Amino acid sequence: MYEPTQAGRELSEVMVALQHWGSKWAELTPEQAHPGVVLWMWATFFLDRDRLPRRRALIRFDYPTLSGPGSRSWLLVERGDAEICEKYPGGEELLVVVVNDPVAFARWHLGEIRWGDALRSAAIEVKGSRTLARALPTWHRDQGHGPQPLHGVEPVDRAAQTRAATSA
Repeated sequence: MYEPTQAGRELSEVMVALQHWGSKWAELTPEQAHPGVVLWMWATFFLDRDRLPRRRALIRFDYPTLSGPGSRSWLLVERGDAEICEKYPGGEELLVVVVNDPVAFARWHLGEIRWGDALRSAAIEVKGSRTLARALPTWHRDQGHGPQPLHGVEPVDRAAQTRAATSA
């Protein structure tokens, strides 16, 4: 399992502090809250892979405030990992998430509002599997814990590499 170095842990603390500073002082505008970018950040750095279903799940995200190719994307969950697809990857869409208010979606991702509040205000709509709809927001890692490494990156054991190279 990947374990960051001391330098990495300290840098993570700096990044979290910057995020808190930005949340306090920066005004989030629609231009800064592209829902596709928010989804990518979530899936890449803040998705709690330990909570993902082991079976395949395809979730479509629609962005009605956008037009053209970037107005839809998919979160494909397979074998406890996930990726964002810009093109339909095939298979049954078990859930459709409609992001009516990109700023609210970004604020949820940043931990500024709760998922239930976004649903009640119709900023976000969810259609499809009730079980998956309830589980989806629980896949989000707390911003306070900082980002996770990409796709379970394994640490590099430099000492073992050196020993192997010198004994060969």
